[in-house]
Amino acid sequence: MALDPETFDALLGAIRRFVAERLRPLEDQVDREDEVPTEIVQEMREMGLFGLSIPEEHGGLALSMTEEVRVALELGRTTPAFRSVFGTNVGIGSQGLIMAGTDAQKAEWLPRIASGEIITSFALTEPGAGSDSASVQTRAVRDGEVYRLSGTKRYITNADKASLFTVMARTGGEGARGVSAFLVPADLPGVSIGRPERKMGQQGAHVCDVNFDDVVVPAANRLGEEGEGFKIAMRVLDRGRLHIAAVCVGIAERLIGDAVAYASERRQFGKPIGEHQLVQAMIADSKTETMAARALVLESAALKDAGQPITLEAAAAKYFASETVGRVADRTVQIYGGAGYIADYGIERLYRDVRLFRIYEGTSQVQQLVIARETMRRGG
Repeated sequence: MALDPETFDALLGAIRRFVAERLRPLEDQVDREDEVPTEIVQEMREMGLFGLSIPEEHGGLALSMTEEVRVALELGRTTPAFRSVFGTNVGIGSQGLIMAGTDAQKAEWLPRIASGEIITSFALTEPGAGSDSASVQTRAVRDGEVYRLSGTKRYITNADKASLFTVMARTGGEGARGVSAFLVPADLPGVSIGRPERKMGQQGAHVCDVNFDDVVVPAANRLGEEGEGFKIAMRVLDRGRLHIAAVCVGIAERLIGDAVAYASERRQFGKPIGEHQLVQAMIADSKTETMAARALVLESAALKDAGQPITLEAAAAKYFASETVGRVADRTVQIYGGAGYIADYGIERLYRDVRLFRIYEGTSQVQQLVIARETMRRGG
């Protein structure tokens, strides 16, 4: 489903102004304080940003994938910590519920997810299960009408703010087929949250350990059937990877704009540095790669909206876009020279921020494996 063009254009314009007028002036503050101001979070709620992908019948905007990535492109023009405030509600924290939840589960949780009343989080990664996500050891043991959940999840985004976790836990034997998915409220006895980790970048977006100590979870909170958890997780990640790819493109476009502005003003050897061919080469490479990444994201989103499987396309978009924004950030620091290394200009902050994109939602190496496997499966 998609909004009518006029309504969507108005939404996109409002988000563009919000980014330029409200978010960008706060970037340094958020980086220093490691916290997004509460008034900004409330404005995000009022704009409907927590419900971008939630069905209309549950209070969301029900954006199509193409519309969602166009919004993500705009949100990429500021520090990614702002998007992370509601990113789990829009993506990995809600999509399992949307895809596999019962009517009762959706009615209970989705309206509050869409409004931003509650924050969601996606608990898959463990101390011993990162890229090898089928090897989760957190266990859920059936005990009548409940499951007893025990284990530890690591690097969980928005864990310290979350009211609801989508948790992948082992209910059967080893491997992907032994994993099931559960909706676990954060206030259940036995759930505890670790302190936010100190990170290289994306200050203001917190990740924490989440511990489950014999947590009693009603069987009614299971998503889908036993053994379907890994399949649900992979479908959730397909969509999430495409969203993240769009954010990467937005940041790359922001960096190119900053680089061009600086190269037009900074003078060396008697002329603006943008007139030197080796600087022009860096700008040309950045622009070309970013245009290619944007085209790949939009094409993949269109396939998703057409009902086509996008496991390969989402992996390719995330791989290419995340690697691209890393190269663009590096070139932008180089164009700025010494100023690019100084905090006052904000370029070193974005350089740190974008490094994570090559790791979460699946590392670049995992994306390569997915791309190769899917290409071979489809016969080239």
